[in-house]
Amino acid sequence: MTHTARRIGRTLAFVLPVVMVLSGTLAVTSVPWAAHNSESQVLTASAHNLSKRAKARTPQDILRDRLLVELREKNPGVALTDLQRSVEGRPSLARHCMSIAKALGRATVEQYGPTRAHRFSRPVCDTSFASGVAQFS
Repeated sequence: MTHTARRIGRTLAFVLPVVMVLSGTLAVTSVPWAAHNSESQVLTASAHNLSKRAKARTPQDILRDRLLVELREKNPGVALTDLQRSVEGRPSLARHCMSIAKALGRATVEQYGPTRAHRFSRPVCDTSFASGVAQFS
């Protein structure tokens, strides 16, 4: 009895996912919006989404711009401290921390010159700020 139940269970475990995938594929291909001229619809939709993305700014772009303004108005030390706090408060920004720190390093070199820019270096984002200063010096 248990052998038969196991055999039925194994058969269902194999057949059921295959049937579900095939039925899902067939359902998608038979929807009314998949018409003959669907390529132009897809292009139009992607162009519309692209224009929305161009207008919408990402959080890392907003943070970078805010820190660059802060760097110009106050000093790079304040901007680096705020960068570190922002990354700690919002960990999703951590992957963008290095590029933001390099941008701050470049702006510091432009504003203060290479000699004074090195004075503001600190270990934020694996010393990317110092790398940005050195790269643009």
